Amino acid sequence: MIDVRRLRTEKDVVKAALARKGVPGGDVDRAAALDERVRTLSTERDGLRKQINEISKEVGRAHKDGRADDAEALKAQSRELGDREGAAKAETDVVEAELRDLLLRIPNLPAHEAPDGASEADNPVIRVEGFDPESYGAHQRVPHWEVGAELKILDLEAGAKISGSMFPVLRRLGATLSRALCQLALDRNSDAFEEIRPPSLVRTDTLTASGQLPKFADDSYRVERDDLWLI
Repeated sequence: MIDVRRLRTEKDVVKAALARKGVPGGDVDRAAALDERVRTLSTERDGLRKQINEISKEVGRAHKDGRADDAEALKAQSRELGDREGAAKAETDVVEAELRDLLLRIPNLPAHEAPDGASEADNPVIRVEGFDPESYGAHQRVPHWEVGAELKILDLEAGAKISGSMFPVLRRLGATLSRALCQLALDRNSDAFEEIRPPSLVRTDTLTASGQLPKFADDSYRVERDDLWLI
């Protein structure tokens, strides 16, 4: 999520960066306006609280001095200020929630070195490692899904029947190879990372904190009954 402080000091920079991703700047302007409103309301609320505290002290002094009528008048003034403070706090909470939701939906800024482009066709080739298309024989040009099916280590039909397209079933050495690759990655990085197996289902606030929600809610799977999401 973009730090709201950047909207106060670098709003045009943020808008220009998002424009590189084809994101219009209207949401940035709206977020900046909401942030300004939050700060105005917060100042108003804090000022009212300060007045209420000062009046409370005056009420105490009035009672001590035997000025009952003054104390009652001050209490009435405090109640009126309290109503205004409550209204300011309620509006602040609403505007803060709207601002947070908007900031969660605004994309992150692209890195300066990231190339501009509308699709993968605009991706520049940085380097090619040892690829010579003429050096591959006919048997090396067979797609991996055909090789896997021939070796009976990849079962696309079973995967489609169970889960739909793009879900293969790995069998025999195919399953072994997949597990071995995961183990190899863990072994090669065991000195630098701690292995963790998190729960497969997480709460909404967890997925929000990781930046997936609300932007990618439509691309995520949710167990609505328990308000949990598949990671």
